[in-house]
Amino acid sequence: MEVGFLGLGIMGKAISMNLLRNGFKVTVWNRTLSKCDELVAHGATVGGSPAEVIKKCTITIGMLADPAAALSVVFDKGGVLEQICPGKGYIDMSTVDHETSIKISRAITSKGGHFLEAPVSGSKQPAETGQLVILSAGEKDLGGIANPMFKGKGPTMLQSNYAPAFPLKHQQKDMRLALALGDENAVSMPIAAAANEAFKKARSLGLGDNDFSAVFEVVKDLKRSS
Repeated sequence: MEVGFLGLGIMGKAISMNLLRNGFKVTVWNRTLSKCDELVAHGATVGGSPAEVIKKCTITIGMLADPAAALSVVFDKGGVLEQICPGKGYIDMSTVDHETSIKISRAITSKGGHFLEAPVSGSKQPAETGQLVILSAGEKDLGGIANPMFKGKGPTMLQSNYAPAFPLKHQQKDMRLALALGDENAVSMPIAAAANEAFKKARSLGLGDNDFSAVFEVVKDLKRSS
């Protein structure tokens, strides 16, 4: 399967390199063309525009810096929408607001394409080693096709392998601080509060020094008891 990748910032470049190391054919695009050079040296090819990458590849991933950039690669001239069609999938790994994601999703699916939102939690090193936490949601069929690309983190969670990249106890501390800030400003944060309870439960199970993805153990228990 040939994979397209749009956006070669720190994270995009690292993920693209990891895809190449894992045997995928990768076609890349970036506004600053020179950012493609290292990937080309490792076997990637370069597309002249987002539309050209979409035309060439079955699945294309976008990882852009902000909502404006994420919208631009989809809607601008030479963008994703010019070539997206039935049988093509677009995965947006950019961290964007809900409204931006909905707008992109509707545009892609209106052309018969498939869409998956898949923001990530992690930094450059986890991206290079295939250890990102990928928070994907969207069409189940596209998720199944994309799963081989995402498997770097998923199997370690399913096998209860939580070697720490960022300790769970620190993640729970950060969530506690965020909730305190919400309290100070009278902001309701029910989802964050519920998530914090899951992390607290994980700490009570002795998982505080594991990777924060070890909260999956609590999620599994909840599923079994439901």
